[in-house]
Amino acid sequence: MNAGARLAVDIGGTFTDVVLEHDGGQECFKLLTTPDTPESAVLEGIETILQRSGVEAKDVALVIHGTTLATNALIERKGAHTALITTDGFRDSIEIAYEHRFEQYDLYMERPQPLIARDWRFSVPERIAADGSVLLDLDEAALRALAEKLGKTDIEAVAVCFLHSYVNPEHERRAGEILAEALPGVSITLSAEVCPEIREYDRMSTACANAYVQPMIAGYLNRLQGGLLLGGITCPLLLMMSSGGVTTVDTAVRLPIRLVESGPAGGAILAREIAKENDLRKALSFDMGGTTAKITLIDDFQPQIGRSFEVARMSRFLKGSGLPLRIPAIEMVEIGAGGGSIAAVDSMRRIHVGPESAGSVPGPACYGNGGTAATVTDADTVLGRIDPSRFAGGQVTLQPDFAAVAVKGDIGDALEVETNIAAAGVSEIVDEHMANAARVHAIENGKNMIDRSLVAFGGAAPLHAARLADKLGINTVIVPQGAGVGSAIGFLRAQISYEVVRTRYMDLREFDAGMVNDIFAAMRAEAEAVVGLGAPDEALVETRGAFMRYRGQGHEIMVPLPVKDFGPDDGEALAGWFAEAYETLFSRTIPNLGVEVLTWTLSLATERPGVSTEPQPPGDGSLKPVAQRRLFDPDSGAWVEADVYARGDMGAGAAVPGPAMIVEDETTTLVTNGFGATVNALGQIVMTRAGTSTGGE
Repeated sequence: MNAGARLAVDIGGTFTDVVLEHDGGQECFKLLTTPDTPESAVLEGIETILQRSGVEAKDVALVIHGTTLATNALIERKGAHTALITTDGFRDSIEIAYEHRFEQYDLYMERPQPLIARDWRFSVPERIAADGSVLLDLDEAALRALAEKLGKTDIEAVAVCFLHSYVNPEHERRAGEILAEALPGVSITLSAEVCPEIREYDRMSTACANAYVQPMIAGYLNRLQGGLLLGGITCPLLLMMSSGGVTTVDTAVRLPIRLVESGPAGGAILAREIAKENDLRKALSFDMGGTTAKITLIDDFQPQIGRSFEVARMSRFLKGSGLPLRIPAIEMVEIGAGGGSIAAVDSMRRIHVGPESAGSVPGPACYGNGGTAATVTDADTVLGRIDPSRFAGGQVTLQPDFAAVAVKGDIGDALEVETNIAAAGVSEIVDEHMANAARVHAIENGKNMIDRSLVAFGGAAPLHAARLADKLGINTVIVPQGAGVGSAIGFLRAQISYEVVRTRYMDLREFDAGMVNDIFAAMRAEAEAVVGLGAPDEALVETRGAFMRYRGQGHEIMVPLPVKDFGPDDGEALAGWFAEAYETLFSRTIPNLGVEVLTWTLSLATERPGVSTEPQPPGDGSLKPVAQRRLFDPDSGAWVEADVYARGDMGAGAAVPGPAMIVEDETTTLVTNGFGATVNALGQIVMTRAGTSTGGE
């Protein structure tokens, strides 16, 4: 029986991953992304995997999709021709931003340019006060005149962001009605719908970004749905969001900005489930693909959820150098350190890796598609870490000679060292970039690396996981089944969910329980309307939180709240919960200072989907290598002979000492000298540092 088959598709910068789950089993397929028409690779991958598995299109019950299209459009500035309409006198708020320098002493600092040029930013008379009262009615005649003017241009999208619309959206809604009537076919984004939160610049930036990518995402999803129908797939299509939940196409078209980071979010969901299966209360998710590496902290089986992040940073490690987005998102650090990241030597004879990537076209030099720049994949190929004939399941046959020429020309000749030394330098630099990013991310969140286990997935992560663990002092690395397509597998383990946010200021000394209960009731109703479309008959799990701060502080921290009806005496309880969260983050509290709530959040989700992981049959003790490869050992500077094992031959209990390689269609796990690898009862590779034991915290 094939009824109930489920498909997951993840579009990355280099590869498109497809996973089919059916009859209690799982099949994976990896192919190069087609950047000009991304749906082409998706449809080709789906057709291929259905043919291989013998599953008919009509038996597919669900398709879950994650994509980097929105992110790439923002980074590459390839979105729609967009206009901004705001309150009279405030059209330059999007450019004034925070009025600070993210790099104080850099005289040549470049600020991120707004998505919307000044000539396409307009204002109309209207004004709402911070308490929601109307100070000046919306000038509808001025708005209609502006709409008529825009109708004579090639504008594709309009973002509307009026002052204080988060507390009273009346003017924005009316403006939306007028614009929709006057500009048929033009996408309209209201900031009160996309980001109903205080802070004008962040809200405006988020609304502009949503409008900027909306026509492209809507067109892509329409083409994809059409292609699925032509292929006989009539089941629902759900989209992965940056928060780690999935939602309907209608919501994705209305709020495409919530799809930013959707692929990496799927990886964090997979790491969460792996941590739970292995009772790892402190884990580090490590996802390294062809273009970027993503690192996420997992504590008590949950990734951290934040309310803001930046895209298109001018300086990848400097906060404030990108475009801020206020949406629910899994907290992660993402750096340009993937297999396709380009390596070069600067004027001070230092190796730099990324953030520029060779992508899928032309790709690394070893792809043989015209790429000439040295990349991380070229370095790994030179070092003997990749079997050229098995790369990406044989979809790409690597050319080691091309890799050697690129690494020698770009790195070796510039530094006057042998090619293998140059390749080892590239690998070492990219590993250090990732380790440093993980350290900084942990410190910024008041956490550390002690007693953490590393969960490694993505096409390149298992190759670099052991060395990264070395640098971070981590003793255990877990490589799950299907690691090369880990984010897509994570999609299948995600919940249908939706988060609602409301800014309503409250001093806890004047706690109003009735107001709080009304806020949560309204948010619950809004969330139910969205989640109900994708899961009309399923039980729902509600999660609440509040963003709180001490009086006088400029920013808030998130405090989890219980799901209950609040009473008049619960103000003290909220203050206590805030104190606990504040002390966890900053190791102290501030006595005799009032506490205030700025923003309330409510998330509604289906129960976590059940995952039936079949126990791996034990091995018969006759595990033998399928080949041997020469690996370059950076520690000794010599070539060593390493056994190569096929992951499919390894049953539960199989043990492999390092150095060794464990190969599968989508990735290769490198077991270094300091580690040994075993296969656990769930079929996961567990690499353990010599002299230590596995286990959770």
